[in-house]
Amino acid sequence: MTEHNRPASTGVLAGRTALVTGAASGIGRAIAQHFIAAGASVVLADRDETVRDVASAAGASGAVVFDVAVEEQVIDAVDEATELLDRIDILVNSHGILTESPVASMTLSTWQTTLDVDLTSVFLLTRQVLPGMLERGDGRIITIASQLGQKGGSGLAHYAAAKAGVIAFTKSLALEVSSQGVLANVIAPGPIETPLVDGISEDWKRAKRAELPLGRFGTVDEVTPTAVLLASNPGGNLYVGQTLGPNSGDVMP
Repeated sequence: MTEHNRPASTGVLAGRTALVTGAASGIGRAIAQHFIAAGASVVLADRDETVRDVASAAGASGAVVFDVAVEEQVIDAVDEATELLDRIDILVNSHGILTESPVASMTLSTWQTTLDVDLTSVFLLTRQVLPGMLERGDGRIITIASQLGQKGGSGLAHYAAAKAGVIAFTKSLALEVSSQGVLANVIAPGPIETPLVDGISEDWKRAKRAELPLGRFGTVDEVTPTAVLLASNPGGNLYVGQTLGPNSGDVMP
C-alpha cells in the first residue's frame, strides 16, 4: 500500500493491541496497515521473513516469524507477541494456503497440509490467546475464511472444507466465550486480487468472474474495513459468531 492510498487514522482502535497473521502480503498485510492507521499497536506474523520489513515500513510494534501449523512454534510466537504488546486484545487469523486439485486425484498430503494450515492453525492460535482474553473479559478474534466455505468450489474441496471448518469453529467458539467478553467472527471474502489467488489457474478465475454478480474480484482495501469494524468498539459489539461476506455477490445468505 502506498502512502497516497494509506487509510487516514480514525483512532477507532486507539489503545488496542493486535496480532495479525499472514501479514507479509495480501489481506493480512492490509488489515495490519489499517489497524495501525486506526490507532492500534500491531505485531505482524508470517512464515515469510519479509514480514519483518513489512512491519518496519508500517510502523508496527514488531514481527514474529513462525509456522502456524506447528504447535510449539505457535506457542512461542504468541508469547513473543505478548511480550512486544503487553497483551493481545485482537487476534486476526489471516494466513492460509490455496491449491487446486480434483478430489479423484488429490493426495492425502495435499488434503492434510491444507487442513493443517487453514484450519488446525486457527484452533492453535485461538487456544493460545484465549486465556488472556478471558482473564481480562475482553477480546476480539477475527478469522479470514472464504465464501467457498459456504458454497464449495470445483477443484478446491480441501480448501473449501477447511474454510467451512473455520466458520463452524468460530460459531462454536462464540457460543462458549461471548458471554465472557470475547467476540469471535469470520470474514468470508470472495475472490480477492492477492498473491494467494494468483496461484489459481486463469481458466478458473475467468469462469469465476463470469459467475459473480459484480463481475469482478475484490481488492484488499475492500475487505479490510470489515476487519476494522469487527475489531472496534462500539462498531463490532453486536457481532457474535457471524460470517460477513465481502464477496462480489457470490454468496447471498
